[in-house]
Amino acid sequence: MDREALLNQSDFFKNLLDHMQIGVIVADADGYIIYINETYARFLDIDAQVQTGKHATEVVANTRLHIVARTGVAEVNYPHEFKDIGFLVHRIPIRENGRIIAVLGLVLFEDARTASRLADKLSVLESKVKLYENELASLRGTRYTFDNIISVSTAMKAVKKEAVHAATNKFPVLITGESGTGKELFAQAIHHAGARKSFPFVRVNCAAIPKDLFESEFFGYEKGAFTGADPRGKPGKFELAHLGTIFLDEIGDLPLEMQPKLLNVLEEKTFERVGGNEVNHSDFRLIAATNQDIDRLMEKGLFRKDLYYRLSVIPLDILPLRKRRADILPMAEHFFSDHHGVGAGKQFRIDPEAATCLKSHDWPGNARELLNVVEQILVSLEGKTIQPVNLPFYISKQESPPVIQAHATLKDYLREAEKTFISQTLKAAGQNKSLAARRLGIHRTLLYRKVKKLNLT
Repeated sequence: MDREALLNQSDFFKNLLDHMQIGVIVADADGYIIYINETYARFLDIDAQVQTGKHATEVVANTRLHIVARTGVAEVNYPHEFKDIGFLVHRIPIRENGRIIAVLGLVLFEDARTASRLADKLSVLESKVKLYENELASLRGTRYTFDNIISVSTAMKAVKKEAVHAATNKFPVLITGESGTGKELFAQAIHHAGARKSFPFVRVNCAAIPKDLFESEFFGYEKGAFTGADPRGKPGKFELAHLGTIFLDEIGDLPLEMQPKLLNVLEEKTFERVGGNEVNHSDFRLIAATNQDIDRLMEKGLFRKDLYYRLSVIPLDILPLRKRRADILPMAEHFFSDHHGVGAGKQFRIDPEAATCLKSHDWPGNARELLNVVEQILVSLEGKTIQPVNLPFYISKQESPPVIQAHATLKDYLREAEKTFISQTLKAAGQNKSLAARRLGIHRTLLYRKVKKLNLT
Protein backbone atom coordinates (compact mmCIF):
# COMPACT_ATOMS: atom_id res chain seq x y z
CA MET A 1 0.00 0.00 0.00
CA ASP A 2 1.50 3.32 -1.09
CA ARG A 3 1.72 6.44 1.09
CA GLU A 4 -1.27 8.16 -0.53
CA ALA A 5 -3.50 5.16 0.05
CA LEU A 6 -2.37 5.01 3.68
CA LEU A 7 -3.25 8.63 4.28
CA ASN A 8 -6.67 8.05 2.80
CA GLN A 9 -7.52 5.40 5.32
CA SER A 10 -10.29 6.78 7.56
CA ASP A 11 -8.79 5.32 10.73
CA PHE A 12 -5.23 6.49 10.15
CA PHE A 13 -5.42 9.83 11.97
CA LYS A 14 -7.56 8.39 14.74
CA ASN A 15 -4.99 5.65 15.38
CA LEU A 16 -2.23 8.22 15.23
CA LEU A 17 -3.90 10.43 17.85
CA ASP A 18 -4.87 7.49 20.06
CA HIS A 19 -1.22 6.44 20.31
CA MET A 20 0.09 9.90 21.09
CA GLN A 21 1.28 10.24 24.67
CA ILE A 22 -0.56 13.50 25.17
CA GLY A 23 -4.24 14.09 25.84
CA VAL A 24 -6.26 15.20 22.83
CA ILE A 25 -9.87 16.43 22.92
CA VAL A 26 -11.86 18.15 20.17
CA ALA A 27 -15.14 20.04 20.51
CA ASP A 28 -17.31 21.59 17.83
CA ALA A 29 -18.13 25.32 17.59
CA ASP A 30 -20.91 24.87 20.17
CA GLY A 31 -18.72 23.09 22.70
CA TYR A 32 -19.93 19.53 22.09
CA ILE A 33 -17.31 16.77 22.13
CA ILE A 34 -16.55 15.16 18.78
CA TYR A 35 -13.36 13.29 19.71
CA ILE A 36 -11.27 12.20 22.75
CA ASN A 37 -8.12 10.15 22.26
CA GLU A 38 -7.45 7.01 24.28
CA THR A 39 -4.65 8.54 26.39
CA TYR A 40 -6.90 11.31 27.68
CA ALA A 41 -9.86 8.94 28.14
CA ARG A 42 -7.73 6.67 30.34
CA PHE A 43 -6.66 9.64 32.43
CA LEU A 44 -10.25 10.84 32.81
CA ASP A 45 -11.33 7.24 33.44
CA ILE A 46 -14.16 7.48 30.92
CA ASP A 47 -15.40 5.69 27.81
CA ALA A 48 -14.55 8.02 24.91
CA GLN A 49 -17.35 6.73 22.69
CA VAL A 50 -19.97 7.19 25.42
CA GLN A 51 -18.86 10.78 26.11
CA THR A 52 -18.76 11.79 22.46
CA GLY A 53 -21.66 14.10 21.67
CA LYS A 54 -21.94 15.48 25.19
CA HIS A 55 -21.18 19.09 26.02
CA ALA A 56 -17.61 19.65 27.20
CA THR A 57 -18.80 20.87 30.61
CA GLU A 58 -20.38 17.45 31.23
CA VAL A 59 -17.14 15.62 30.50
CA VAL A 60 -14.29 17.72 31.90
CA ALA A 61 -14.55 19.78 35.08
CA ASN A 62 -13.58 23.45 34.68
CA THR A 63 -13.25 23.03 30.91
CA ARG A 64 -12.91 26.14 28.75
CA LEU A 65 -13.27 24.56 25.33
CA HIS A 66 -16.71 26.12 24.80
CA ILE A 67 -15.37 29.52 25.91
CA VAL A 68 -12.52 29.40 23.40
CA ALA A 69 -15.04 28.34 20.73
CA ARG A 70 -17.06 31.45 21.54
CA THR A 71 -14.20 33.97 21.88
CA GLY A 72 -11.84 32.55 19.28
CA VAL A 73 -8.90 33.43 21.54
CA ALA A 74 -6.32 30.64 21.86
CA GLU A 75 -5.07 29.65 25.32
CA VAL A 76 -1.52 28.33 25.30
CA ASN A 77 0.19 26.79 28.36
CA TYR A 78 -2.97 27.48 30.36
CA PRO A 79 -2.92 26.04 33.91
CA HIS A 80 -5.72 23.58 34.53
CA GLU A 81 -6.64 21.38 37.49
CA PHE A 82 -8.59 18.14 37.32
CA LYS A 83 -8.94 15.45 40.00
CA ASP A 84 -6.76 17.66 42.22
CA ILE A 85 -3.93 17.36 39.68
CA GLY A 86 -2.52 20.45 38.03
CA PHE A 87 -1.11 20.48 34.49
CA LEU A 88 -0.89 22.69 31.40
CA VAL A 89 -3.18 22.63 28.37
CA HIS A 90 -3.42 24.25 24.95
CA ARG A 91 -6.85 25.22 23.58
CA ILE A 92 -6.63 26.16 19.90
CA PRO A 93 -9.60 27.38 17.80
CA ILE A 94 -9.78 25.73 14.37
CA ARG A 95 -11.02 28.01 11.57
CA GLU A 96 -12.29 27.37 8.06
CA ASN A 97 -12.94 30.32 5.77
CA GLY A 98 -12.57 32.61 8.79
CA ARG A 99 -15.26 30.78 10.79
CA ILE A 100 -14.55 28.69 13.92
CA ILE A 101 -15.56 25.10 13.25
CA ALA A 102 -13.89 23.36 16.22
CA VAL A 103 -11.56 23.71 19.20
CA LEU A 104 -8.56 21.46 19.73
CA GLY A 105 -7.46 20.78 23.31
CA LEU A 106 -4.03 19.32 24.08
CA VAL A 107 -3.15 18.12 27.58
CA LEU A 108 0.60 18.22 28.15
CA PHE A 109 1.68 14.96 29.69
CA GLU A 110 3.08 11.76 28.26
CA ASP A 111 0.66 9.53 30.15
CA ALA A 112 -1.24 9.47 33.43
CA ARG A 113 1.92 8.62 35.38
CA THR A 114 3.67 11.63 33.92
CA ALA A 115 0.73 13.78 34.98
CA SER A 116 1.12 12.50 38.52
CA ARG A 117 4.81 13.31 38.48
CA LEU A 118 4.03 16.82 37.24
CA ALA A 119 1.48 17.15 40.03
CA ASP A 120 4.09 16.07 42.58
CA LYS A 121 6.52 18.67 41.29
CA LEU A 122 3.77 21.28 41.37
CA SER A 123 2.99 20.34 44.97
CA VAL A 124 6.66 20.75 45.93
CA LEU A 125 6.80 24.13 44.22
CA GLU A 126 3.59 25.26 45.93
CA SER A 127 5.00 24.23 49.31
CA LYS A 128 8.21 26.13 48.60
CA VAL A 129 6.21 29.22 47.58
CA LYS A 130 4.35 29.02 50.90
CA LEU A 131 7.67 28.64 52.69
CA TYR A 132 9.10 31.70 50.96
CA GLU A 133 5.90 33.64 51.72
CA ASN A 134 6.27 32.78 55.39
CA GLU A 135 9.90 33.87 55.29
CA LEU A 136 8.95 37.20 53.71
CA ALA A 137 6.21 37.64 56.32
CA SER A 138 8.71 37.24 59.14
CA LEU A 139 11.89 38.84 57.84
CA ARG A 140 13.07 39.56 61.35
CA GLY A 141 13.00 35.86 62.15
CA THR A 142 14.66 34.62 58.98
CA ARG A 143 17.29 37.24 58.24
CA TYR A 144 19.56 36.80 61.20
CA THR A 145 23.26 37.18 60.44
CA PHE A 146 26.34 37.27 62.60
CA ASP A 147 25.87 41.04 62.86
CA ASN A 148 22.77 40.33 64.96
CA ILE A 149 24.84 38.43 67.54
CA ILE A 150 25.94 41.07 70.04
CA SER A 151 28.78 39.89 72.25
CA VAL A 152 31.68 41.36 74.18
CA SER A 153 32.29 38.45 76.57
CA THR A 154 35.22 36.14 75.84
CA ALA A 155 33.02 33.05 76.00
CA MET A 156 30.50 34.35 73.49
CA LYS A 157 33.18 35.60 71.12
CA ALA A 158 34.67 32.10 71.09
CA VAL A 159 31.31 30.51 70.25
CA LYS A 160 30.71 33.07 67.52
CA LYS A 161 34.12 32.32 66.02
CA GLU A 162 33.32 28.60 65.93
CA ALA A 163 29.99 29.35 64.27
CA VAL A 164 31.65 31.50 61.59
CA HIS A 165 33.96 28.59 60.85
CA ALA A 166 30.98 26.20 60.71
CA ALA A 167 29.43 28.36 57.99
CA THR A 168 32.37 27.57 55.70
CA ASN A 169 31.59 23.83 55.55
CA LYS A 170 28.59 21.52 55.27
CA PHE A 171 28.94 19.34 58.38
CA PRO A 172 26.05 18.93 60.84
CA VAL A 173 25.91 21.40 63.72
CA LEU A 174 24.37 20.77 67.15
CA ILE A 175 23.57 23.94 69.12
CA THR A 176 22.86 23.52 72.83
CA GLY A 177 21.79 26.08 75.39
CA GLU A 178 18.96 27.14 77.64
CA SER A 179 15.69 28.41 76.23
CA GLY A 180 15.98 31.95 74.91
CA THR A 181 19.77 31.99 74.47
CA GLY A 182 19.53 32.49 70.70
CA LYS A 183 20.01 29.03 69.22
CA GLU A 184 17.92 29.78 66.15
CA LEU A 185 19.74 33.09 65.74
CA PHE A 186 23.01 31.14 65.40
CA ALA A 187 21.41 28.64 63.02
CA GLN A 188 20.17 31.45 60.80
CA ALA A 189 23.52 33.21 60.91
CA ILE A 190 25.36 30.04 59.88
CA HIS A 191 22.95 29.50 56.99
CA HIS A 192 23.16 33.08 55.70
CA ALA A 193 26.96 33.14 55.91
CA GLY A 194 27.32 29.89 53.98
CA ALA A 195 27.15 28.80 50.36
CA ARG A 196 23.50 27.74 50.75
CA LYS A 197 22.16 31.17 51.69
CA SER A 198 20.22 31.54 48.41
CA PHE A 199 18.28 28.35 49.10
CA PRO A 200 15.60 27.51 51.69
CA PHE A 201 16.07 27.60 55.44
CA VAL A 202 13.46 25.13 56.68
CA ARG A 203 12.67 25.23 60.40
CA VAL A 204 11.10 22.23 62.15
CA ASN A 205 10.05 22.39 65.81
CA CYS A 206 10.30 18.76 66.91
CA ALA A 207 8.42 19.54 70.13
CA ALA A 208 5.37 20.80 68.23
CA ILE A 209 4.77 17.83 65.91
CA PRO A 210 2.29 15.14 67.06
CA LYS A 211 4.05 11.81 67.52
CA ASP A 212 2.14 10.05 64.74
CA LEU A 213 2.84 12.78 62.18
CA PHE A 214 6.63 12.95 62.40
CA GLU A 215 7.31 10.71 59.44
CA SER A 216 4.87 12.49 57.11
CA GLU A 217 6.19 15.91 58.20
CA PHE A 218 9.82 14.90 57.69
CA PHE A 219 9.51 12.85 54.51
CA GLY A 220 6.16 13.87 53.01
CA TYR A 221 3.44 11.53 51.75
CA GLU A 222 1.87 10.34 48.53
CA LYS A 223 -1.77 11.02 47.68
CA GLY A 224 -4.14 8.76 49.58
CA ALA A 225 -1.43 7.67 52.01
CA PHE A 226 -3.77 8.03 54.99
CA THR A 227 -7.17 9.40 55.96
CA GLY A 228 -7.26 13.17 55.86
CA ALA A 229 -4.15 13.46 53.69
CA ASP A 230 -3.98 16.07 50.95
CA PRO A 231 -5.27 14.27 47.82
CA ARG A 232 -2.33 15.65 45.86
CA GLY A 233 0.24 14.39 48.34
CA LYS A 234 2.69 16.65 50.12
CA PRO A 235 6.47 17.07 50.16
CA GLY A 236 8.26 16.74 53.49
CA LYS A 237 10.64 19.14 55.18
CA PHE A 238 13.74 17.34 53.91
CA GLU A 239 12.44 17.56 50.35
CA LEU A 240 11.81 21.29 50.74
CA ALA A 241 15.29 21.81 52.17
CA HIS A 242 17.02 20.54 49.01
CA LEU A 243 20.20 22.59 48.45
CA GLY A 244 19.42 24.60 51.58
CA THR A 245 19.44 24.08 55.35
CA ILE A 246 17.05 22.19 57.59
CA PHE A 247 16.96 23.35 61.21
CA LEU A 248 15.63 20.77 63.66
CA ASP A 249 14.78 22.74 66.78
CA GLU A 250 14.13 20.90 70.07
CA ILE A 251 15.83 17.78 68.70
CA GLY A 252 15.77 16.32 72.21
CA ASP A 253 12.00 15.82 71.81
CA LEU A 254 12.40 13.61 68.75
CA PRO A 255 10.62 10.27 69.43
CA LEU A 256 12.95 7.33 69.86
CA GLU A 257 11.35 5.41 66.97
CA MET A 258 12.06 8.30 64.58
CA GLN A 259 15.73 8.57 65.50
CA PRO A 260 17.06 5.66 63.37
CA LYS A 261 15.10 7.00 60.37
CA LEU A 262 16.65 10.44 60.84
CA LEU A 263 20.08 8.85 61.18
CA ASN A 264 19.58 7.01 57.89
CA VAL A 265 18.56 10.23 56.10
CA LEU A 266 21.63 12.02 57.46
CA GLU A 267 23.93 9.28 56.22
CA GLU A 268 22.30 8.48 52.86
CA LYS A 269 20.55 11.77 52.03
CA THR A 270 17.70 9.63 50.65
CA PHE A 271 14.18 8.84 51.88
CA GLU A 272 10.76 7.62 50.73
CA ARG A 273 7.49 9.46 51.14
CA VAL A 274 4.86 7.83 53.34
CA GLY A 275 2.78 5.56 51.12
CA GLY A 276 5.33 5.68 48.30
CA ASN A 277 8.14 3.48 47.04
CA GLU A 278 10.17 5.98 45.04
CA VAL A 279 13.53 6.92 46.57
CA ASN A 280 13.99 10.69 46.83
CA HIS A 281 17.31 12.47 47.20
CA SER A 282 17.87 15.75 49.02
CA ASP A 283 21.11 17.67 49.32
CA PHE A 284 20.63 19.51 52.62
CA ARG A 285 22.76 20.88 55.44
CA LEU A 286 21.49 19.98 58.91
CA ILE A 287 21.57 22.16 62.01
CA ALA A 288 19.94 20.89 65.20
CA ALA A 289 19.33 22.57 68.56
CA THR A 290 18.11 21.59 72.00
CA ASN A 291 17.79 23.02 75.50
CA GLN A 292 17.88 19.55 77.03
CA ASP A 293 20.80 17.63 78.52
CA ILE A 294 21.53 15.16 75.72
CA ASP A 295 24.01 13.21 77.89
CA ARG A 296 21.27 12.55 80.44
CA LEU A 297 18.83 11.56 77.70
CA MET A 298 21.36 9.06 76.35
CA GLU A 299 21.91 7.63 79.85
CA LYS A 300 18.15 7.07 80.13
CA GLY A 301 18.01 5.44 76.71
CA LEU A 302 15.88 8.24 75.27
CA PHE A 303 18.39 9.42 72.69
CA ARG A 304 20.57 7.25 70.46
CA LYS A 305 24.30 7.69 70.84
CA ASP A 306 24.97 7.04 67.15
CA LEU A 307 22.53 9.82 66.19
CA TYR A 308 24.14 12.18 68.72
CA TYR A 309 27.59 11.54 67.24
CA ARG A 310 26.24 12.18 63.74
CA LEU A 311 24.52 15.41 64.78
CA SER A 312 27.33 16.89 66.85
CA VAL A 313 30.13 16.98 64.30
CA ILE A 314 30.31 20.69 65.15
CA PRO A 315 29.00 21.32 68.69
CA LEU A 316 28.14 24.87 69.79
CA ASP A 317 27.17 25.54 73.41
CA ILE A 318 25.62 28.95 74.12
CA LEU A 319 26.00 30.07 77.72
CA PRO A 320 23.05 31.70 79.54
CA LEU A 321 23.18 35.46 80.21
CA ARG A 322 23.84 34.98 83.92
CA LYS A 323 27.17 33.34 83.00
CA ARG A 324 28.19 36.13 80.63
CA ARG A 325 26.88 39.28 82.29
CA ALA A 326 29.22 41.44 80.23
CA ASP A 327 26.85 40.90 77.29
CA ILE A 328 23.68 42.10 79.07
CA LEU A 329 24.06 45.86 78.61
CA PRO A 330 25.40 45.74 75.03
CA MET A 331 22.49 43.49 74.07
CA ALA A 332 19.98 45.75 75.82
CA GLU A 333 21.42 48.83 74.11
CA HIS A 334 21.24 47.04 70.76
CA PHE A 335 17.62 46.06 71.35
CA PHE A 336 16.72 49.63 72.35
CA SER A 337 18.30 51.28 69.33
CA ASP A 338 17.61 48.65 66.70
CA HIS A 339 14.19 47.42 67.74
CA HIS A 340 11.73 47.19 64.82
CA GLY A 341 8.98 49.44 66.08
CA VAL A 342 8.73 52.22 68.64
CA GLY A 343 12.42 52.59 69.30
CA ALA A 344 13.80 52.01 65.83
CA GLY A 345 16.54 54.48 64.95
CA LYS A 346 16.44 56.32 68.30
CA GLN A 347 19.37 56.71 70.68
CA PHE A 348 18.61 55.66 74.24
CA ARG A 349 20.63 56.06 77.41
CA ILE A 350 20.54 53.60 80.29
CA ASP A 351 20.82 55.26 83.70
CA PRO A 352 23.72 53.80 85.81
CA GLU A 353 21.32 52.60 88.51
CA ALA A 354 19.08 50.96 85.90
CA ALA A 355 22.18 49.40 84.33
CA THR A 356 23.11 47.89 87.70
CA CYS A 357 19.60 46.42 88.00
CA LEU A 358 19.82 44.90 84.54
CA LYS A 359 23.25 43.38 85.17
CA SER A 360 22.18 42.01 88.55
CA HIS A 361 19.14 40.17 87.24
CA ASP A 362 19.72 36.47 86.45
CA TRP A 363 17.60 36.52 83.27
CA PRO A 364 16.16 33.00 83.44
CA GLY A 365 14.56 33.65 80.04
CA ASN A 366 17.91 34.85 78.65
CA ALA A 367 17.93 37.01 75.49
CA ARG A 368 14.23 36.38 74.87
CA GLU A 369 13.36 37.76 78.31
CA LEU A 370 15.68 40.74 77.81
CA LEU A 371 14.01 41.57 74.49
CA ASN A 372 10.59 41.30 76.13
CA VAL A 373 11.64 43.73 78.87
CA VAL A 374 12.98 46.17 76.26
CA GLU A 375 9.68 46.03 74.38
CA GLN A 376 7.72 46.69 77.57
CA ILE A 377 9.90 49.70 78.37
CA LEU A 378 9.64 51.13 74.83
CA VAL A 379 5.85 51.05 74.94
CA SER A 380 5.63 53.32 77.99
CA LEU A 381 8.94 55.23 77.96
CA GLU A 382 8.81 59.01 77.89
CA GLY A 383 12.12 60.51 76.88
CA LYS A 384 15.30 58.68 75.98
CA THR A 385 16.74 57.74 79.39
CA ILE A 386 15.90 54.38 80.93
CA GLN A 387 15.69 54.68 84.71
CA PRO A 388 14.92 52.07 87.41
CA VAL A 389 11.30 53.23 87.50
CA ASN A 390 10.98 52.22 83.83
CA LEU A 391 12.08 48.65 84.56
CA PRO A 392 9.65 45.89 85.53
CA PHE A 393 9.34 45.85 89.32
CA TYR A 394 10.81 42.36 89.67
CA ILE A 395 14.03 43.61 88.05
CA SER A 396 14.35 47.02 89.71
CA LYS A 397 13.51 45.76 93.22
CA GLN A 398 14.80 42.20 93.06
CA GLU A 399 12.21 41.03 95.56
CA SER A 400 12.51 37.54 97.05
CA PRO A 401 10.10 34.83 95.84
CA PRO A 402 6.86 34.49 97.79
CA VAL A 403 7.04 32.39 100.95
CA ILE A 404 4.81 29.33 100.71
CA GLN A 405 3.84 26.82 103.38
CA ALA A 406 5.71 23.53 103.46
CA HIS A 407 2.81 21.45 102.11
CA ALA A 408 1.74 23.87 99.40
CA THR A 409 1.41 22.63 95.83
CA LEU A 410 3.08 24.02 92.73
CA LYS A 411 -0.27 25.58 91.82
CA ASP A 412 -0.28 27.43 95.15
CA TYR A 413 3.26 28.70 94.57
CA LEU A 414 2.51 29.91 91.05
CA ARG A 415 -0.65 31.68 92.24
CA GLU A 416 1.25 33.53 94.97
CA ALA A 417 4.11 34.36 92.63
CA GLU A 418 1.66 35.74 90.05
CA LYS A 419 -0.14 37.71 92.75
CA THR A 420 3.13 39.20 94.03
CA PHE A 421 4.36 40.04 90.55
CA ILE A 422 1.12 41.74 89.48
CA SER A 423 0.87 43.62 92.79
CA GLN A 424 4.43 44.94 92.48
CA THR A 425 3.91 45.94 88.84
CA LEU A 426 0.72 47.82 89.70
CA LYS A 427 2.53 49.62 92.50
CA ALA A 428 5.42 50.58 90.21
CA ALA A 429 2.91 51.84 87.63
CA GLY A 430 1.14 53.99 90.22
CA GLN A 431 -1.94 51.72 90.00
CA ASN A 432 -2.28 52.69 86.34
CA LYS A 433 -3.72 49.45 84.98
CA SER A 434 -3.12 50.32 81.32
CA LEU A 435 0.58 50.94 82.00
CA ALA A 436 0.80 47.88 84.24
CA ALA A 437 -0.79 45.69 81.56
CA ARG A 438 1.76 46.87 78.99
CA ARG A 439 4.64 46.11 81.37
CA LEU A 440 3.18 42.68 82.11
CA GLY A 441 2.78 41.99 78.39
CA ILE A 442 -0.95 41.21 78.67
CA HIS A 443 -4.18 42.89 77.58
CA ARG A 444 -5.77 45.32 80.02
CA THR A 445 -8.99 43.27 80.11
CA LEU A 446 -7.01 40.20 81.20
CA LEU A 447 -5.30 42.23 83.91
CA TYR A 448 -8.69 43.35 85.28
CA ARG A 449 -9.79 39.70 85.45
CA LYS A 450 -6.60 38.65 87.24
CA VAL A 451 -6.85 41.52 89.73
CA LYS A 452 -10.36 40.39 90.60
CA LYS A 453 -9.45 36.70 90.73
CA LEU A 454 -6.42 37.30 92.98
CA ASN A 455 -8.30 39.73 95.26
CA LEU A 456 -5.97 42.61 94.53
CA THR A 457 -8.73 45.25 94.48
